[in-house]
Amino acid sequence: MNSAMNALRFASRVSTRASAQFLAGGMNIAPCVRFAQGLQSSNISTSAQSLKAPALHELGSVDHAFTDDRIDHIAEPERRAFTYLLLSGVRFAYASTARVLVVKFVSSMSASADVLALASAEFDIGAVAPGKTITVKWRGKPVFIRHRTPAEIATEADVSLSQLRDEETDDDRTIKPEWLVVLGICTHLGCVPISGAGDFNGWFCPCHGSHYDVSGRIRKGPAPLNLEVPPYKFTGDTKILIG
Repeated sequence: MNSAMNALRFASRVSTRASAQFLAGGMNIAPCVRFAQGLQSSNISTSAQSLKAPALHELGSVDHAFTDDRIDHIAEPERRAFTYLLLSGVRFAYASTARVLVVKFVSSMSASADVLALASAEFDIGAVAPGKTITVKWRGKPVFIRHRTPAEIATEADVSLSQLRDEETDDDRTIKPEWLVVLGICTHLGCVPISGAGDFNGWFCPCHGSHYDVSGRIRKGPAPLNLEVPPYKFTGDTKILIG
């Protein structure tokens, strides 16, 4: 920038002197004027080029990480093996950690041993006489097991579905006709009915007056459904597994 200003000052002085000589002695100043103008234009273009910002590729790079950290896999093949071993080890550690977390999460959702023990219960019913009912406990709920007589079985089999509020045949509610297994919970408000009572000699709920027959079906009163039959099976002639 200073060189351009000095050139302008020089050209101005030269043109001033040439003008003075021309006025004094009639000297031809055209060559000097042309020289000054050419010098001035060249200096202006030079200063304009010097003010122009350099291109990005002209600046060069100050990041030498690529060349400093670059691994020559041909000259140093052992470094490639070390890199692969390190990456594989890290990925194996991640996979093992994820597997342990998943196994622990699934295990935490599984039922404990005491819960599994309560999930099913086996009872010996060999001592229950015909026409009698016993009450056992399963999952904290009372369960009625009744040994029915042939007359009771015939009576319940003859009941027409049109007489029932919750239509179920007696065969649908028993595995063996002589044994009836039902939950001892009234389907109205959850009370425990009384065995061998009511208008149908089955069960009677004194809380609100629901009457059940010997098949555990609701026959009279506010209860909307029959007594529920839990899942069960016979493991022997005198043993039953509930749950």
